[in-house]
Amino acid sequence: MTRLIFVRHGESQVTVNRVVGGPRSCVGLSDLGRQQSVKLRDRWMQSSEFTPDLVISSAYPRAKETAEIVLPAFAGRSIEVIPQFGEHDPGPQCDGLPYAEFTERFGDPDWENDPYGVTFPGGETIAEFQIRIGTAIRALVDRVGSGTAIIFCHGGVVDTALRQALRTSGTGIFEIHTKNTSITEFVLVRPGRWRLARYNDAAHTAELPVSTNRPEDF
Repeated sequence: MTRLIFVRHGESQVTVNRVVGGPRSCVGLSDLGRQQSVKLRDRWMQSSEFTPDLVISSAYPRAKETAEIVLPAFAGRSIEVIPQFGEHDPGPQCDGLPYAEFTERFGDPDWENDPYGVTFPGGETIAEFQIRIGTAIRALVDRVGSGTAIIFCHGGVVDTALRQALRTSGTGIFEIHTKNTSITEFVLVRPGRWRLARYNDAAHTAELPVSTNRPEDF
C-alpha cells in the first residue's frame, strides 16, 4: 500500500514578521520553528514509526530547513526537492508584503467561495494551486508504488491533500488548522480510496510554546 506522510514545516520567520511569505521572501524557520523540528527529529530517532523510501521537500526555505533538521532520523536518506509541493504562490506583487499593507491595498479576499477568483493579484488562484498539488500527489503515488514517502510541505498543501483524499469540497464546508511540524498520514488502500490514518499529530511539541511572542502580543 502507498503511504504518504505530510509534515508541515516548523514555525516560519515570515509568520513571526507577519508578512505574506511566498517563495521569493521566505527566509526559513524562526527559532521556535527550529525547536519544533528538533523535537520531531528526536521523536523519530527514539521511536521509528516508519522507514521512508523517499524524503521530499518543497523548495521553500522553511520546508527545506525543517527537512534538513529532521533528516538524521532517516539514516542513509537524502532530500529530494519538488517545487510543486510549495505553498499557494501569492505572486511577485504580493510576496513579502506585510499583512497590514496587503489588507489595506487589496482588502480581505474571499478564500472560501470562489476558487477561481483572484485572491493574490498576480498570483495563483486557489483552483490553480489545488490542481498543482493534486498533480504532484498523483505523480508521487506512481513513483513510490507500495512504498512510503514523507513530504515536508505547508499548511495549504496538507489542506488540499486532505480535501482531495476525502473527496470533499475544495473550499469552505469545514476548515482545519494544521500545526507546525505536525504529521498527517494517508494510506492508499486500493486505487482511488485513501484512508486518513492520522491528522495534526504534533505530540512532540507539547512542551513548546504554541507560537513566538511578538511585541504586539503583550
